[in-house]
Amino acid sequence: MRGVWVLLGLAVLVAAASVVPAAFGLALLGAAVFAALLALDIALGPSRDDLRVTRAGADFVALRRPGRLLYRVENRSAIGIRIGILESPVETFAFECESVEANVASRTFVELELGFEARERGLVRLSTTYLWVENRIGLLRRRFAADASEEVRVFPDFSAIERYGTLARRSTLLDAGLRKLRLRGIGAEFESLREYFPGDAFRSINWKATAHRGRIMVEQHEIERSQQVLVLLDAGRLMMPRIGPQRKFDYALTAGLSVAHIAQTAGDNVGLIAFAAKPVLSIAPRRGAAHVNALARAAYDLQPRLEEPDYETTFTDLKRRYGKRSLVVMFTDIFDPAASAAVLGGLATLVPRHLVMCVLMNDAAIVESLAAPVRAPAEAYRTSVAMMLSDERQKAIAKLRSLGIIIIDVPAPQLTVALLDAYLDVKARGLI
Repeated sequence: MRGVWVLLGLAVLVAAASVVPAAFGLALLGAAVFAALLALDIALGPSRDDLRVTRAGADFVALRRPGRLLYRVENRSAIGIRIGILESPVETFAFECESVEANVASRTFVELELGFEARERGLVRLSTTYLWVENRIGLLRRRFAADASEEVRVFPDFSAIERYGTLARRSTLLDAGLRKLRLRGIGAEFESLREYFPGDAFRSINWKATAHRGRIMVEQHEIERSQQVLVLLDAGRLMMPRIGPQRKFDYALTAGLSVAHIAQTAGDNVGLIAFAAKPVLSIAPRRGAAHVNALARAAYDLQPRLEEPDYETTFTDLKRRYGKRSLVVMFTDIFDPAASAAVLGGLATLVPRHLVMCVLMNDAAIVESLAAPVRAPAEAYRTSVAMMLSDERQKAIAKLRSLGIIIIDVPAPQLTVALLDAYLDVKARGLI
């Protein structure tokens, strides 16, 4: 701020006057000029009424993806100004800079952006916006506070759907926008005949067409639509630990809502159940983009709880409410022996009626502990615990697979893509 530098200069002149008497006269002259300019600065303003600053929060903010706050600054005064905008600190937002600044000519406006990254899901409340303003003289910096309370919803990150292009890679998208999913393989409805290619299933050969045409012909089937997918989210204590910057539950919720998006593209009905010691959220299966968007809005701020999940009640209620064969996608963890037994028992009761998929996240910490060299007693103890946990986990996974349950067990960052691939494979093979 110029006023501070001018005052420092005058102070230096006054101090120098003890050595150079003429400096005192320069200091008096400078003080007079400074007083005149200061009076002019005060008179020119601008006042608070000369400014209008509005903020537009981002319509859609995704976890750990770049976001933008937009500002419109209107200068109604008769003089050009320079303005800076600062947001009140938000614990879960990392702003890319402390403030945004701009020059605004007289009786005009500018638009500014402030970038940020959301570090946690859920509802975030923005409060006061702080402004500083200088006119062209620049001796005074005026400061104002604007009450700009606003709520911003931070959703899971769905970018994996577009970034990896799983649908485009694994299916044929038809009718320019209908995105009707067709996969070569075992489906519910006959679609067409084509010539045999190496790798085609033997049972897909149409022998009548083969005899008629004199070459091997196979059937292509269209995947049956309007099937049912139930996403079950364990929101208990085992989903609270963090893997890198996010909780296990964050990865699970992102993957669950992502598969809901893909399922509605394929025409399936999608429902969601989240539970801990008690039911947290239950949304009946329906189809359509509007329903999936409603799922995301209902579940975006779910958080895991330090509670023991009630698997028995949840699975019993699911069997009672949903008699139609469905794909049940269960997100949980099985490190804890007691929890593993409960999950095994509960999922086993679903298998006779439903196709069950159990989605896990293998823990990088255990993998690293097993791979690390052992040079000290503490490291030996660490490796022993890791081996025990890994062994319990593998036993539980083997039991689940023996029941016919599909297992997804990948590192957390790969979870969404692995689940989408598994879902499309289930559809291609006509398993539901």
